[in-house]
Amino acid sequence: MPPSTVCLTFDFDALSVWLAYEKTTPAMLGRGEYGARVGVPRVLDLLASHGLEATFFVPGHTVESFPDETERILAAGHEVAHHSYAHLDPSTQTRDEEREDMERAWAALARIGVEPVGFRAPSADLSASTLELVEEHGFLYDSSLMADDYTPFRPRIGDRVARGEPLVRGREARFWELPLSFELDDWVHFQFNFDPYRRGGSTPGDVLEIWTAEFDWMHANVDGGVLTATMHPQVIGRGSRIAMLDRFIRHCGETGARFARMDTVARELDGA
Repeated sequence: MPPSTVCLTFDFDALSVWLAYEKTTPAMLGRGEYGARVGVPRVLDLLASHGLEATFFVPGHTVESFPDETERILAAGHEVAHHSYAHLDPSTQTRDEEREDMERAWAALARIGVEPVGFRAPSADLSASTLELVEEHGFLYDSSLMADDYTPFRPRIGDRVARGEPLVRGREARFWELPLSFELDDWVHFQFNFDPYRRGGSTPGDVLEIWTAEFDWMHANVDGGVLTATMHPQVIGRGSRIAMLDRFIRHCGETGARFARMDTVARELDGA
């Protein structure tokens, strides 16, 4: 039976996630800088202590704003993948705006020697054009959708659906989808905000219970399942949450699960 796989992924959004808000304050930007100043070093130290490689989705704005931290991620052997330039929700952009943003991010990554093979949409949302643009740019995988949980799949392009009309399925994409979920996303559980309001404030113990239960069910019921944990250095970097992540890694490792970069998983799927 193929082993269970855990993909530890980190959206290193830094300032860009806050700049996408309608109203951005210096205090909000400080929370973004915490991800670079404190979160990234703590995440890298934890991964190194376990000898693990992970995937970091890094917006072009972060690459240019925090080059030293981005270089540390690369030097530690982790994958750096595409996460737009300005972390704008694609569903708010025109096709041309989305393409321009995607290509500006690609150029920022190219300047540091990265040719990304993976893409994750900001805010885990898409426009009607996003998947076509992902395919057009030759990505090997996307990790933005929730149409499955533990099984990679080929997403469809060109679905048509409306009220009062059944789904008309589009064609299968040429890239893989490595699905994520909000249940396994630290931002949803932990990140408080006043305006716009985000509740946040979950305890690490509660989140650890959810994440380990998700993993345990997959490990017991899905042969060769792939679990994607989505984290943000400015969120998971808090001491109590790093300790939680350490316990989650140890729990999964005790079952014999492997940890892998997303590009590794996608290349294995392509060669299967």
